[in-house]
Amino acid sequence: QLLQLSGIGPAALLRQHGIDVAADLPGVGANLQDHLQIRAVFKVQGVQTLNTMANSLAGKAKIGLEYALKRSGPMSMAPSQLGAFTRSSPDQPYPNIEYHVQPLSLDAFGEPLHSFPAFTASVCNLNPTSRGTVNIKSADFKAAPAIAPNYLSTPEDRQVAADSLRVTRRIVAQPALAKYQPQEWKPGVQFESDEDLARLAGDIATTIFHPVGTTKMGRDGDPMAVLDAQLRVRNGRGGVVAGLRVVDAGAMPTITSGNTNSPTLMMAEKAAEWIIQARRAA
Repeated sequence: QLLQLSGIGPAALLRQHGIDVAADLPGVGANLQDHLQIRAVFKVQGVQTLNTMANSLAGKAKIGLEYALKRSGPMSMAPSQLGAFTRSSPDQPYPNIEYHVQPLSLDAFGEPLHSFPAFTASVCNLNPTSRGTVNIKSADFKAAPAIAPNYLSTPEDRQVAADSLRVTRRIVAQPALAKYQPQEWKPGVQFESDEDLARLAGDIATTIFHPVGTTKMGRDGDPMAVLDAQLRVRNGRGGVVAGLRVVDAGAMPTITSGNTNSPTLMMAEKAAEWIIQARRAA
């Protein structure tokens, strides 16, 4: 959005909003990728979860008091208690899905916890083939851009979504969990076909907050490459915009097969070295 408002982006889009074109770069705002988190929920019995521990003021006070006095309990834990990488199906060449498992459940972020004990087995496709866009809707910087992730827009992504829900079911059906009598609440055991599971995956899924790719780095000659090999913004005429770099996950040509925080920190450290070297050379 900042680049487009500054005249750097797809020329037709900029002119549509009365913005002078400083650099015609069609890749600005294209190539959006994200890890879509499919949140399957399972009711359990004979065990407490955060749903029941934090469903009252007294319960919340108890959790807060335990942390204040002992630095232990739910407030001392990460949001996800378990993570795992595996394959969505045996024909995948390497692990292509990631799990984040939480001892709680809710309809959507910001909504109240469910009243029954449950856990959420969230799974995401690490290598999505769907691509989205981010485009300004106005020359007014206060106006939010149009963000279209286009999740599950390819047959490959829909198949992985369906297969990953089946993997989740197989894991939950293992003997280690039998004493808790897990029952699938979402999406529901009545749904079995690829079509049903892929559709319902979209209904119960949310972003995992890993958006990348809208200012991708690429080789010379790639018309969609916004950045060169040192994260400098191209000017659309074979050179670069003086003094301008993009140093964030937008530079990734393809999304990483895992969380994006550490790779972004590595890019920032590398870019800091380049900036220091450029200043010394000047």
